[in-house]
Amino acid sequence: MKNHETAFITGASDGIGKELAYHFAKDGYNLVLVARSEQKMIELKQNIEKAYNVHVTIISKDISDQEAVKEIYEEVQKKGITIDYLVNNAGFGLFGEFVNTDINAELNMIDLNIKTVTHFTKLFLPHMVERNKGRVLNVASTAAFQPGPLMAVYYATKSYVLSFTEALENELKGTNVTVTAFCPGATKTEFSSRANLGKSKLFKSGVMDVKDVAEIGYKGFMDGKTVVISGMKNRLTAAFVRFMPRKIVTSIVRSVQEEIDTKN
Repeated sequence: MKNHETAFITGASDGIGKELAYHFAKDGYNLVLVARSEQKMIELKQNIEKAYNVHVTIISKDISDQEAVKEIYEEVQKKGITIDYLVNNAGFGLFGEFVNTDINAELNMIDLNIKTVTHFTKLFLPHMVERNKGRVLNVASTAAFQPGPLMAVYYATKSYVLSFTEALENELKGTNVTVTAFCPGATKTEFSSRANLGKSKLFKSGVMDVKDVAEIGYKGFMDGKTVVISGMKNRLTAAFVRFMPRKIVTSIVRSVQEEIDTKN
């Protein structure tokens, strides 16, 4: 085993979270993996421990429930596991006009995308500061850089994650603790199907491979960067929208988000 440090990853059963777990394991880090799907987690634990000389702890809970967040933290503390790398990856989106979408799903989204990220960071970050060592990765999105018609709540939650992360980075200057916001663009994962984005122009116009995206995020995180954006196209877009009138940006995002007209 390369070291005895441990990475804690939420939303680890699929997509970017799963790929990040493999990156940490490859580099010799032990893992605490959190997700709802127990069977997927069991399979992931078996595959990782078979391939790499690391220990994997799995916890299957719905972390949109803040009581579950506290229970997970307490379980980790009781087991005497020190979390050196916190990866707040879990999150989901919902497509549609706000007046028509499900408020319960959106409130659940706010709980997971905002409250849970804040809660886990509040619980684990003080220990890192006390040790003067550690890293936090908050998975935001390129959605964080502008408003998002047809996914209004999701875009707003990711703006929070980016703002929260950049503020923490400033507060932690002078310590050996880093905080990174990872902002992937459209990526080939289960996210699009859960968000009902299958017919959106955004996901029909080309998406990045999840392995490539996770590698970019992992490298930037371990390098201690504050903001990491996957892909040159996404980096250029994020920079470009800063200088455009907000209403024009919002109109462009709307046109990209809209479903492809399959009748023509």
